[in-house]
Amino acid sequence: MSHPTHPAPRLVASDVDGTLLNHHERLSDRTKAAVHAVIDGGATFVLATGRPPRWISPVVEQLGYAPMSVCANGAVIYDASTDRILSAITLGIDVLGELAEVAESVLQGCGLAAERVGESAHDAATPQFVSSPGYQHAWLNPDNTEMSALEVLAAPAVKLLIRCPQMSSGDMADKLAPHVHGNADITFSTDNGLIELSAPGVTKASGLKIVADRLGVDAADIVAFGDMPNDVPMLAYVGRGVAMANAHPDAIAVADEVTASNAEDGVAKVLERWFNASR
Repeated sequence: MSHPTHPAPRLVASDVDGTLLNHHERLSDRTKAAVHAVIDGGATFVLATGRPPRWISPVVEQLGYAPMSVCANGAVIYDASTDRILSAITLGIDVLGELAEVAESVLQGCGLAAERVGESAHDAATPQFVSSPGYQHAWLNPDNTEMSALEVLAAPAVKLLIRCPQMSSGDMADKLAPHVHGNADITFSTDNGLIELSAPGVTKASGLKIVADRLGVDAADIVAFGDMPNDVPMLAYVGRGVAMANAHPDAIAVADEVTASNAEDGVAKVLERWFNASR
């Protein structure tokens, strides 16, 4: 086991897909043991993900632990232990309309969808993912409610999703960014033709700061793990940002170190420096 060269973190934050979970969306025994060692060692473990709250329960089931979760790229703080949304920062209806108009002009033929939240992750009274006709999902989404484009934009949303399967996400972001004029933050967690827009200033870093402030933890005492451009602000914010070997070049560029891939227990290999995990 390697020896740490700096104090153990008081807070550990991890992205989920491409980071904590392997390519089959499974949590390895070694990584699970490392997470529990963090908790047993007196530190706090949180998730920081682009996933909405309703997609946290499969991770909780594998972890055997319900962490505080920074969801929707920082727009939502979700307490998985009580199934409660603690805070949510949304794009207003007027801004959604403006962003959609610009997107449809710059990214012709794109599909639109919106992520909304209720009082809990499974609030049946609130359709949480709504999409316009023709929106092509980037992944399986059985919770989708299809409605007209106007209806998609008719309620505040924590994320506006824009889909162009024929383009890369990076190219989409580059084309749209000059036209957003500060109305939203643009990011992506897959390069498969999907970008996500949140309220200005909302990132995983801003969401993690809310959690850290609640706990009285300084950024210098946080270690965070990630792999995609939506992780970049978080990796830059914390005392030690760790990118996975499989990470996007933007994440690697800002990280303090690069660990093994998500298929090779990269998160566990770093955490075991400070926390003794029995495997």
